[in-house]
Amino acid sequence: MAGPLSGIKVLDLSRILAGPWSTQVLADYGAEVWKVERPEKGDDTRHWGPPYAKDQEGNATAESAYYLAANRGKKSIELDITSTEGQATIYKLVKEADILVENYKVGGLKKYGLDYDSIKAIKPNIIYCSITGFGQTGPYANRAGYDAMIQAMGGLMSITGEKDQLPGGGPQKVGVAVADLMTGMYAVSAILAALYHKTQTGQGQHIDLALLDTQVAWLANQGSNYLVSGDVPERLGTAHPNIVPYQNMKVQDGYILLAVGNDGQFKKCCEIVGAPELGTDPRYASNGLRIENRDELITKLEALFVQQPLEYWLEHLSAAHVPCGPINSIDRVFENEQVIHRNMQFDLAHPTAGKVPQVANPVKFSETPIEYKSAPPTLGQHTKEILGKH
Repeated sequence: MAGPLSGIKVLDLSRILAGPWSTQVLADYGAEVWKVERPEKGDDTRHWGPPYAKDQEGNATAESAYYLAANRGKKSIELDITSTEGQATIYKLVKEADILVENYKVGGLKKYGLDYDSIKAIKPNIIYCSITGFGQTGPYANRAGYDAMIQAMGGLMSITGEKDQLPGGGPQKVGVAVADLMTGMYAVSAILAALYHKTQTGQGQHIDLALLDTQVAWLANQGSNYLVSGDVPERLGTAHPNIVPYQNMKVQDGYILLAVGNDGQFKKCCEIVGAPELGTDPRYASNGLRIENRDELITKLEALFVQQPLEYWLEHLSAAHVPCGPINSIDRVFENEQVIHRNMQFDLAHPTAGKVPQVANPVKFSETPIEYKSAPPTLGQHTKEILGKH
């Protein structure tokens, strides 16, 4: 069965993560994605290893695990866009494409005649998505932007990590490139919105998307907390700034993440830990009061949780519908029965590695289920197939 974007063609001039992540999602949804790569070198992330996929003899292939995470379902074309011939080829491909995605520095494609205005002259209704660190305008527009520095500049690191006075305290970046990933996902939603607009009006448009803008936008409740109160949010480790108790708790054999979201759940939690009086204590009667008296309440709960092992708490709290979960290492994530049931890991046939593991797209369509048709391509794997038509 064809995917929901079957028939849509995407010309992908992006590399690294934000752009490729967005085009991988479009490929998952059924679009045909032509990934344009530098001859001989290709996408930078092909070389961001180890680890690398291995062939059947156990030798490393040219595809890093990083590259394999963001490029399935695409067709790779080796093309020198700095050459007149390469630019002419892009112009031919553009005439067939619905969408173009690029993440060059501001103005970087203009000298090659591949900027939005030049492409629009060839394909007036093209949807052209530009992803940069700081956007097409503003005092930082010409700066390069990478995920870690955006996490820092955009405030995320100031609210991630333990308090300064605790062991290991200080700002931390998130363990994956979330500024890139979220920008990629905003790109997908923007492209789909523009595509819908095009079906209604026939108009294409330029999408200007910046990593810093994205990071500021998804500060979410933390950004809103500051704007409403004027108080600058601080690092709280695993604790939640707006909900208590909502953090990890040390148990007899490790840790549990407790996520009590309302007063009813709090009372049930108190009963299960053997302290029903805490659930009726006027100091903790509402979430606002629990925030006000956070430190003393957490100290009391910690003394109770450490008395039983993790599985005990998971069983009893879950049975009472009190949200909680283990703090899993990555191997245990993929061993989790729910993750397995939801088919979140699968393999794709690969021309040099035999097969490569993949993490599934989380979207489950009822009428147009995702079909994973091909592994991340080897460099230039489809050059003759695509360019032979032009």
